[in-house]
Amino acid sequence: MLKIIMIYDQIQAGAGIKDDRMVPLSATKEAVGPAIMMESYLKEIDARVMACLYCGNGTYRANEQEVIRKLTAMVNKLKPDAVICGPCFNYADYADMAAHVAKSIQDHTHVVAVAAMSQENEAVIEEFKDQICIVKTPKKGGIGLNESLRNVCQLVKALIDQKDINQWKRICF
Repeated sequence: MLKIIMIYDQIQAGAGIKDDRMVPLSATKEAVGPAIMMESYLKEIDARVMACLYCGNGTYRANEQEVIRKLTAMVNKLKPDAVICGPCFNYADYADMAAHVAKSIQDHTHVVAVAAMSQENEAVIEEFKDQICIVKTPKKGGIGLNESLRNVCQLVKALIDQKDINQWKRICF
């Protein structure tokens, strides 16, 4: 069975609201947030969430490089098969963190890492679209979330299996 780590901001982790920006870097072994919604799609690829790592957007912004380094080190220690950063929807700070963390994991570990966000994060998408896989999602409250979550899982499986991912380009930025 494939082991997946999810990386969230405080909102998606259920650890706070938009104003709770300084939630410290934390982890849980339980599936929380979108990971719960993804369970059936993870089963399709014989995977499960082994941990959810998260921090507040303010915590990230206060010391971006340290948060990226620590999340990458935690992933390296836990040794999952893949990391999913998101879905970030249209949350700009979270999208920025997700893309930077996915890139760091890709560059400094042997773990597959993808990000998922909506087109409203155009600056982040433009910066990272040629460096990491970024799966398209709807903005918060938008239509098509279930399809996006299934796409994330299917892409992760293709990347782990080192299959040609050209067929998945339509779901990515």
